[in-house]
Amino acid sequence: MKTIGVLTSGGDAPGMNAAIRAVVRKAQKLGVEVIGVSRGYARLIQGDFRRLTSSIVADTIHRGGTILLTARSDEFLTEAGRARALENARREGMEGLVVIGGDGSFRGALHLHRKGFPVIGVPATIDNDIPGTDYTIGFDTALNTAVEAINKIRDTATSHERIFIIEIMGRGSGQLALAAGLAGGAESILIPERPIDYDEIVNRLERGRKRGKLHSIIVVAEGAGSALEVSKEIARRTALESRVTILGHIQRGGNPTAFDRILASRLGARAVELLVSGVSGKMVGIKDNRVVDVDLEEVLKGKKDIDQEVYELANDLAL
Repeated sequence: MKTIGVLTSGGDAPGMNAAIRAVVRKAQKLGVEVIGVSRGYARLIQGDFRRLTSSIVADTIHRGGTILLTARSDEFLTEAGRARALENARREGMEGLVVIGGDGSFRGALHLHRKGFPVIGVPATIDNDIPGTDYTIGFDTALNTAVEAINKIRDTATSHERIFIIEIMGRGSGQLALAAGLAGGAESILIPERPIDYDEIVNRLERGRKRGKLHSIIVVAEGAGSALEVSKEIARRTALESRVTILGHIQRGGNPTAFDRILASRLGARAVELLVSGVSGKMVGIKDNRVVDVDLEEVLKGKKDIDQEVYELANDLAL
């Protein structure tokens, strides 16, 4: 294998650039050229390519977002779109492809693999919802961003003796909200994997008031419900005043943490090693601090649940 491609797809995540850099530099070490695909599968179909060299990816390890840009592509969901993408890739001389992204990106990668085109997936999503890996690229950075916001909101919450409800990203997964809530000392953490118990939320608020607690922080994953609706329900049940903060896309941006840079570097380099050795249809991940590879089919069949012990711990500590 002399030439491979790399693309980022779906939502951006801090650390994607570190992964791209690792792919390019590991490939260069092995004597393999790398072609960057701009804007994911959308431009794989249109043939928007550029050669990536070690100098091009210099000074990118610390940058958020993705230098290759990203986009979603409805056309790639069709047989005609995938056929055109494959034709373009082969015409450009690509013999394999590293796909950096989440589950939607991996579904596209699996289609290419089934067509006989070698692919390796690298998990990058702030949601940390990909089975087969303990962590995904971008999760740690987004977590630290959310916790920093909670810390700042807590200062205001204490000063005004109010309830603050903070909505965190995670439409189908509560991984980010649970970790941020635990690290931020939230009194209640609402996630899509567990039903909302308003009676328990209200009980905690009332117990806190009786102890003289000056504020309360409630973290809500967007997939569990709207923070505004949670605020209205609490007001209906208690007449307590609350304020809502929706962190939104600020969680996706910013310089990746050291953890995400190291994780991206390890996974990106391993993806190249697998491609060059003739492996396809795998995702590289991290398990117990060891780089592993998992079948993409198994990854996409599974669902990553939250850690029940962590969930119970968060509840135990939320007095």
